[in-house]
Amino acid sequence: MLSTILNAFRVADIRKKLLFTAAMLLIYRLGANLPVPGVNLKAVDSIQKEFGGANILGLLNLFSGGGLARIALFALGIMPYITASIIMELMKVVLPSLDKLYKEGEVGQTRITQYTRYLTVGLAFAQSIGFVFLFRSFQASAGEAVVSKFDVPHVLLIVICLTAGAVLLMWIGELITQKGIGNGISLLIFASIVSRLPTGVESWWTTQDQVFKVMMPFIVLAVVAGIVFVQEGQRRIPVRYAKRVIGRRMSEGGQTYLPLRVNMAGVIPVIFAASIMMIPPTIGQLVKAHWGRELANFFTPNGWQFVVGQSIFIIIFTYFYTAVTFNPVDQADNLKKYGGFIPGVRPGRPTAEFLDRILTRLTFPGALFLAAVAALPTIMIAQTHTNLAIGGTSILIVIGVALETMKQLEAQLMMRSYEGFLK
Repeated sequence: MLSTILNAFRVADIRKKLLFTAAMLLIYRLGANLPVPGVNLKAVDSIQKEFGGANILGLLNLFSGGGLARIALFALGIMPYITASIIMELMKVVLPSLDKLYKEGEVGQTRITQYTRYLTVGLAFAQSIGFVFLFRSFQASAGEAVVSKFDVPHVLLIVICLTAGAVLLMWIGELITQKGIGNGISLLIFASIVSRLPTGVESWWTTQDQVFKVMMPFIVLAVVAGIVFVQEGQRRIPVRYAKRVIGRRMSEGGQTYLPLRVNMAGVIPVIFAASIMMIPPTIGQLVKAHWGRELANFFTPNGWQFVVGQSIFIIIFTYFYTAVTFNPVDQADNLKKYGGFIPGVRPGRPTAEFLDRILTRLTFPGALFLAAVAALPTIMIAQTHTNLAIGGTSILIVIGVALETMKQLEAQLMMRSYEGFLK
């Protein structure tokens, strides 16, 4: 890994891309610490505890790199764009016309990207309004108004600034994808999570549990190795192509494979499950009645009820999202269209049933893996009473983005170096 990074800096073109990516991430971190106009900075400092707990605000603050707690320009983070992308991905199952756009190649993908951008602006505007009213509700805990003047001009100014920050962040992410190294949106989330690492390291170093302090590095290494092993694990389905006559030429048949990953859903099920399980304790915290406190205590993020519920939702959403992103019928039709077949399986419907059966068996261990990784930090926090600042979702995202970025970096190096083929 280190040799790959060092070799990348020796190539001028790749070095420019790396420096451009670093500059964009630096701008993002600057915007995450730059407060929007119209807020009381003294009151903002006094409400930091509201975003540091294990609640939905803490989760949103994590993905914004701490910008939400500071009411910064990039307080919304990249989450509106991710939410819009997920909505568009799910809507293609409901709307056949949208599904056709996905299959039209580059032209259709351009249209989908435009729709996603428009939806991002709408979601960012709606979330900005909601957050302004949320900031206003913190006046009791802050002792003074968080929003200096709560009238239409000042509220509109804050909403426009937050919406513009989300749109600017979306543009930065696309610039990184086009002119930098790696996926820009993923790298922005990566930077947000990594910015919280010093807090987690400080909590580990100052813990009173000496056994936990000694064992923590070994636990981290074991978890990282396990995540890399499962994330890279795949079932390779052999595929053969028959000889075909194209015009006056006969194309040679070949053999390849169809890779089915153990965890095809990524971290999306974990994000969905965490968001749903955060709703009851968040409502309980906002409601001042007795039943509200009881609800918050019952679904506390460090309790077994939360862990069990989150694990069940992760398994359900893993199957659901895998079914949305991978259609065995379409894969079987594509193989049949281009003259491909799986040895021992008839083309068409039998191939679709075979792929569906294999995918169902692979998804179950992948879902259990996601549930275990998501539950492990919660269990450790409950046992050691130490706030790790980074949960299972964050670990999965960080390792996944690091692996994909290194793969792209190695591919860029391979394109510019042919020494290995000549030796």
